[in-house]
Amino acid sequence: MSVKIIKKGLSDRIVDQGRFGFQDLGIQPSGPMDFLSAQLANLILGNDITEPIFELHFPASVFEFEEPMYICISGANFVPVINEKSVALNTSIQVYPKDQLSFLQPLEGRSCYLAFKGRLDENKKWLNSYASFKTTLNKGDHFAIDTAAENNISIDALKQNVIQQVQKNLFNEDEIRFIPGPAWNDLDPASIQLLMQEAFTIDSKSNRMGFLLNGPSLQLAATKQYLSSAVTMGTLQLLPNGQIIVLMADHQTIGGYANLGQIILVDLPRLAQLNNHRPFKLSITNVQTAHALYRSIQSWFIH
Repeated sequence: MSVKIIKKGLSDRIVDQGRFGFQDLGIQPSGPMDFLSAQLANLILGNDITEPIFELHFPASVFEFEEPMYICISGANFVPVINEKSVALNTSIQVYPKDQLSFLQPLEGRSCYLAFKGRLDENKKWLNSYASFKTTLNKGDHFAIDTAAENNISIDALKQNVIQQVQKNLFNEDEIRFIPGPAWNDLDPASIQLLMQEAFTIDSKSNRMGFLLNGPSLQLAATKQYLSSAVTMGTLQLLPNGQIIVLMADHQTIGGYANLGQIILVDLPRLAQLNNHRPFKLSITNVQTAHALYRSIQSWFIH
């Protein structure tokens, strides 16, 4: 074995880019909350950016390594330490047998990613993905990792540029952009004005299924029933009590609440990393802008 869990975290799990192609059967993708940080950790280690990694939430699991390997920690800053000595984010770190990795406190962000140089045991795949909706990391779990025989992993200028771009994108105060959905015009004019002008925060009851937003109470212009239809990560639903819920990585595959819009893909990692107390605003964009921004971001990882 290569790594084991010696203390269980809050809700840590294996994730990859997600399980797609099965939503018509009611099986959600369950990919990472922050795909940018997940891809970045793999890029730094020289892995394929779609390789599975661990997504951690504070308080996070404690890991013990059973053989030498390289790791990388990205995303939220939970103050990682190895054998009680601080280690840096977004860089390759060599660990040795009996080394222990733990996390002290959440300084910034809410989803942290731990990647390994190499590949996880293929036996943990289900329907072409390692991602799990229910299974979390537990004390005593062991994970076999096929470590690559490489003496050093350098951070060249290209990788450093990607690190800077991802950090700039993740932790800023820009508005979260969305494309209006089929129920947008069903909102009453006063609610549209409130949604565009007022700030929101993420409720403490939020999780990987959805972020419940605290903010102004919104209303439809008239009572209306909606047929259940397909939803995805980033869909903005209006609940009967006037609150908005943003569907996240473990979202259901269909929903019957009013669909107000869709947060664009490039802004979802930033939303996923927002702490509960941090206010943010929403703003409208369009499909063409969303596509252009996504192509630009993905170009960072192509070389």
